Amino acid sequence: QVQLVESGGGSVQAGGSLRLSCVASGYGDSSICLGWFRQAPGKEREGVARIYLGDGTTYYPPSVKGRFTISHDNAKNTVYLQMNALKPEDTAVYYCAASNWYCTIRATDYKYWGQGTQVTVSS
Repeated sequence: QVQLVESGGGSVQAGGSLRLSCVASGYGDSSICLGWFRQAPGKEREGVARIYLGDGTTYYPPSVKGRFTISHDNAKNTVYLQMNALKPEDTAVYYCAASNWYCTIRATDYKYWGQGTQVTVSS
């Protein structure tokens, strides 16, 4: 059973930065995909980054590419989301998720989810 615990959310002004952390445990090997998603009130859950631990490849949608960076620290079993140049439209609850099968940014492909952490960006 994969367990995920996020931290690092908060409030920041537009143009600022935040780093989210997610401690992942319970997965057997590196053939796992870890992703970050966000959900704003009234909107669908949206994938913003993913990393495949087997080879370290990453993917970002155009909405965050160049501003967000996903990374993984093997020693700490932690995946990070560095968010720079934040915009008010980045305001959402951010979730860490894990998938043993597909490595996409589609929420439906992920089985394991953290509890979420709030990110608020003010203008």
